[in-house]
Amino acid sequence: MAHGPFWRRPRIVGNPVLRWLFGSIKGQIFIVFAVTSISLSALTLLNLWSLSTVKGRLILGERYYELLNNILEMRRFEKNYLFYNDLASIQEGKYYLKSVDSLVTDLSGDIINITDLKTFEKFRGVLGDYERMLSIYETEGRAAADPELIRRQGKELTDFADQFLRVKQERIRKALVEVSVLPFAFLGIFFLLMLLVIKLVSVGLLRPLKVLQTTIQGVARGNYSPTSYEGLQTDEVHGLIGAFDRMAQELEANQEHLLQARKIAALGTFTAGIAHELNNPLNNISLTAETYLEEYGGRMDEEARELIHDILTQSERACDIVKNLLDFSRTERPERSSIEAGEIMLSTVALVKNQIMLAGIKLDMEIPEELPPVRGNIRSLQQVFMNLLLNAIQAMPNGGAVTINVATEPPDLVRFDIGDTGVGMEPEAIEHIFEPFFTTKSVGQGTGLGLSVAYSIVKRHQGQIKVKSEIGRGTVFTVLLPVALAEDQTEYAAGADSDSR
Repeated sequence: MAHGPFWRRPRIVGNPVLRWLFGSIKGQIFIVFAVTSISLSALTLLNLWSLSTVKGRLILGERYYELLNNILEMRRFEKNYLFYNDLASIQEGKYYLKSVDSLVTDLSGDIINITDLKTFEKFRGVLGDYERMLSIYETEGRAAADPELIRRQGKELTDFADQFLRVKQERIRKALVEVSVLPFAFLGIFFLLMLLVIKLVSVGLLRPLKVLQTTIQGVARGNYSPTSYEGLQTDEVHGLIGAFDRMAQELEANQEHLLQARKIAALGTFTAGIAHELNNPLNNISLTAETYLEEYGGRMDEEARELIHDILTQSERACDIVKNLLDFSRTERPERSSIEAGEIMLSTVALVKNQIMLAGIKLDMEIPEELPPVRGNIRSLQQVFMNLLLNAIQAMPNGGAVTINVATEPPDLVRFDIGDTGVGMEPEAIEHIFEPFFTTKSVGQGTGLGLSVAYSIVKRHQGQIKVKSEIGRGTVFTVLLPVALAEDQTEYAAGADSDSR
C-alpha cells in the first residue's frame, strides 16, 4: 500500500471497520476528530498536571521563604546574646532553631531533589554544629563559646537557605514557562484540525461536485458517457458517481422508452377510433342474427340454430372486447362525488351474487358501519371491484371462499381487501398483472384488459391497487382510495338530506 496522508490512500476492501475508517469521508472525519480529541485530552491532562506541579512548587516555595525567615529571625536573636549577653534571646533563638529543624525535616526530600545529597548533608551538619554551639553558650557561658564561629555558622545557614530559595524560584519560573506553552499547543491543534477538515471537504466533496456539475452540463447536451473522476475515492464519492452514472444510463434508456410511450399513446388513440368504428358493424351483426332467429327460427334445424347462437355469442364477445378497448383508451374524467365506502362494495357484491352462489363459493364480508366516505364515480369503482370479484370466482373453479374487508387506513385512506383461496399466481406473473393484454387465463378465457382498466380507474381516483399472491394459497387484491374532503362530505350530507325529504 502506498504511503502518505490517509486521504490519498486507495480504498480498502478488506475489514469493514477499516474500510469505513479510511474509505469514507465520515470515517476520515471521525479519525481527525478522534485524534484531535485524544491530543486535546492529553494536553488537558498535561496542563492539569503542570498546574498541579506549579501549585506544589509554589507551596514548597512558601516553605523555603519560611525557612529563610526563621533563620534570619534566629540570627537576629543571635546578635542580641552575642553583643549583650542576653540569655533570654538564646531561648528565643532556640525556638526559631526548632522551627528551622522541623522545616528542614519536612523539606529534606525536596532539598535533595533540587540540589544533591552532599549539599543537604553539609547544610544539616552546619545546622547541627550551630545548635551545639548555642547549647554550649547557654550552659557554660560566653567564655566557653566562640562568637566568631557562631556568626560564621549562622551566615552559612543563611547562604544555604538563600540558595535553596533561588533554586526553587528558578524551577517555579521554568514550570510557569512550560504551562504558558500549552495554550499555543491547543491553538496549533485547532488550526491543524481546521486544515484537515477543509482539505477533506474540498477534496472529498467540492471537487467531485464540480466534476458532477460538468457531467450534468454534458448530459443536458445529450452526452451520457460515464463520469471520469480520479480524485479522492471514498465510499460516498464512489456511491454518488455510481448513482449518477446509473441515472445517466437510465436517462439514455428512457429516451427510447419515451419514444415507445409516444407510440403506445398514438396506438391508444388509434385503438379508440377503431373500437368506435367496430361498434356499428358488430351491433348490426348481432341485430341481424337475432332478427333472423326470430323470423326463421321455427323453420331451422338444430344445427342452423346452433350456428346462429354461435354468431350471437361471438358477436357479444367481440362487443365486450371493443368495450374493454374503449375503457383502456378512455381519457375523460367521469363526474365524481362523495360515496359511502360500504355502499360501493355492497352494491358491487349484489351484481355478482348469483355467480358466487352458482360457483359454490363462500362469501365472508367485514364492512364496519362507521367508515369515512370516499370521492369518486360509483360506476367506475363498481367496475373495478366487479372485475376483482369475477377474477376471484374464476380462480376457484372447484369452489372456495372470497373474503372482503373494508377498513380505514391511516392517515386518510380507505382500504378494500378482496381475497380468494384460489390457485394463486407466480411471482413473474404478478410483475406484469396490470399490463394491458397480459393474462394468466387460457386462450379464449380473457383479453388481459380487465386489470389494466381497473388499474387506470384507481389511478384516476388518486388511489393505489396492490396484489399479494401465493401458489396454492390464493390471492389478495388491495385497493386504497383517498377519503373525501370536508367540502365533499358536506355536499354528500346535503344530498342525502334532500333525498330523504
